[in-house]
Amino acid sequence: MAAGRAVLIVLLVFGCVSGARAQTGSATPPSQPATPSEHPLSSLGSFLAGGAIGLGAHESGHLLFDAAFGANPGIKKVSFHGLPFFAITHDSGLPPDQEFVIDSAGFWVQQLGNDIILTRRPDLRHEHAPLLKGLFAFNVLASVAYAGAAFARTGPVERDTRGMADSIRWKEPAIGALILAPAVLDTIRYLHPEAQWARWGSRGVKVGMVLLVARAK
Repeated sequence: MAAGRAVLIVLLVFGCVSGARAQTGSATPPSQPATPSEHPLSSLGSFLAGGAIGLGAHESGHLLFDAAFGANPGIKKVSFHGLPFFAITHDSGLPPDQEFVIDSAGFWVQQLGNDIILTRRPDLRHEHAPLLKGLFAFNVLASVAYAGAAFARTGPVERDTRGMADSIRWKEPAIGALILAPAVLDTIRYLHPEAQWARWGSRGVKVGMVLLVARAK
């Protein structure tokens, strides 16, 4: 659960600022005049809140299965290339399938969340919805950050991608590709909601990731 935590924080801030600029820089359609709720500071605050919700949901996914398996979650001080921070950890020595589920849970939450958002709000890109955009941005950026750490095989030993790889006897970069693919496809869906191939491709990868639990038996 500690994989790339510092990177996630940096990317979250960058994504929030970028999203806020996009909101304040876009023109409001003539049929939808600006309202007080669309003030730039309000949009930025909502975007940041969406990112915070995404982070909380990711960690809650881990904690849910920590509790289900009695894995005794705790807090541990770790670092990413010298940057100190704290991470949520759990007992070592769990059965491979339980380890895989716990390490994967945060990604499952992100992927399910993005699918719900893009299914219910396919035109989100053109809507004034900073909270949802912040949540979506976090989910994508977090996946990109974790994938990057997996490709480079860097970060704390507690990182999720390393635990997943060890559990199913894969190389870690392959796990990185598995996590990155839905993020890329969901970004395409966000930009081009009519792209049915991206929708079903994304869902196929997400389902496949869950089914990998069977390999950890």
